[in-house]
Amino acid sequence: MNTSNITMMISQNWGAQEMIAAGIETRINRLESIVEQIGEAVLSTTDTIERLAQRVDALSEQVESQGQQVQQQGYQIFALCDAVQSLADTQKDSLKEINQLTKTVDKIVLLLQSVDEQT
Repeated sequence: MNTSNITMMISQNWGAQEMIAAGIETRINRLESIVEQIGEAVLSTTDTIERLAQRVDALSEQVESQGQQVQQQGYQIFALCDAVQSLADTQKDSLKEINQLTKTVDKIVLLLQSVDEQT
């Protein structure tokens, strides 16, 4: 082999190695791009999940607050029912007393009428 053949083989080898290196570099660049896109997607998903978690927490607090309000309203309704029952009982007792009073007044009127008739 002469020197020019060796030089040609070496230059051909370097050319092939450069092509292989360029192909590998292209693939690495594509992989880096894909990894970067995946990373951005993961960050975006994480942000979305965090916002969703905050909304769920806010809704949970609202539901809890509304539950307390409903419970408070339940107590108020119970107290109101109790007050209405007491009022009904009082009204019933008042009607009994009015009936008794009416009977007593009727007796007094009858007595007065009979005294008038005797005089």
